[in-house]
Amino acid sequence: MEYSKLVSVTGLSGLFELLSSKADGGVVKSLEDKSTKFVSTRVHQFSHLESIEVFTTKDNVNLVDVFTAMAASTEKLPADNDAAAVKKYFEKVYPDMDFSRVYASDMKKMVKWFGALQANNVEIKLSELPEGDTATTETVKAKPAASTKAAAVNNAPARKINTPRKMA
Repeated sequence: MEYSKLVSVTGLSGLFELLSSKADGGVVKSLEDKSTKFVSTRVHQFSHLESIEVFTTKDNVNLVDVFTAMAASTEKLPADNDAAAVKKYFEKVYPDMDFSRVYASDMKKMVKWFGALQANNVEIKLSELPEGDTATTETVKAKPAASTKAAAVNNAPARKINTPRKMA
């Protein structure tokens, strides 16, 4: 399982592996119970883990950086339902986090997601750029991949709307 294929889905708890996508949604597989289902984009939104950033007191960092610090830490992972313990954990593990802008619910989610990633032996790393691509890693972090639908809209020809018609 690749980190680049993992998504969070609004309204559904946990992490999912994106198996395939369609114009109106995607087929996802839960990391928790391994169930597979179709999720509609009319009701839910997908967030790739690679595109999620965390507020810090300096520049925002990718979620991978926080997960890497969590993996390197010797601190015991707290229970994801104790907000005070989770905040103390992140104060030790990632002290640069901006605790005024990162909510307790977000920190709990990071702990829960990290546990799921460890349980499924997922290697936590950003996908690499193809050979010959001149974009830097920072550019990839700052600009999440555009969806094909958004790209099609941006490339569509201009169309005049409500133009007066000549009457004969």
